[in-house]
Amino acid sequence: MLLAITLHEVAHGWTSRFFGDRTAELLGRLSLNPLRHVDPVGTLLVPAVLLAIGLPVIGWAKPVPVAIGALRNPRLAMVLVSLAGPLANLVMALMWCVALGAIVRVHGNATLIGWIASMAQAGIIGNTLLGLFNLIPIPPLDGGRVVTSLLPPSMAARFGRVEPVGFLIVVGLSALGMFGWFLDPTARILGHVIGVLLGTAA
Repeated sequence: MLLAITLHEVAHGWTSRFFGDRTAELLGRLSLNPLRHVDPVGTLLVPAVLLAIGLPVIGWAKPVPVAIGALRNPRLAMVLVSLAGPLANLVMALMWCVALGAIVRVHGNATLIGWIASMAQAGIIGNTLLGLFNLIPIPPLDGGRVVTSLLPPSMAARFGRVEPVGFLIVVGLSALGMFGWFLDPTARILGHVIGVLLGTAA
């Protein structure tokens, strides 16, 4: 999950730099060091509290800063910058699928193979759910920023006012189980995919 969160944020920064904004680069946020992306509240405190009280665990990393004024074609650029993180997670999930399918067909140390297979399963599930969760159209999630970038300026300004309380809305809706309509079927599909890769699916 550290890899999933780190590459998610770095993908935002890389895409932002591609469109002309070097803010993330100058602040050292293009690093693959997870510590540069840890948010004490979103990465540590909130997930720990939710886990302790038995609620669905969600969290967030320190957002990568983007200077919209420095971007070429800002509206298009912000859509692609926002989508870069979830896309990176989905690519990583596919890579973990390849790794799982390969490792279970290797003959060798059973403990090592089992450890890698378990990590690959966590990578598939974690990256897919993280990528899809971030596409929920509530600011400041990536999906919310995509919507903001696509709306006319006046509507975007009104919609963007949700951002300061957006995470509270997301945590509240998650605690109420409001995201189960797409997370639960996704988890079932991922379970089937993993079963196929492991050769245990019916």
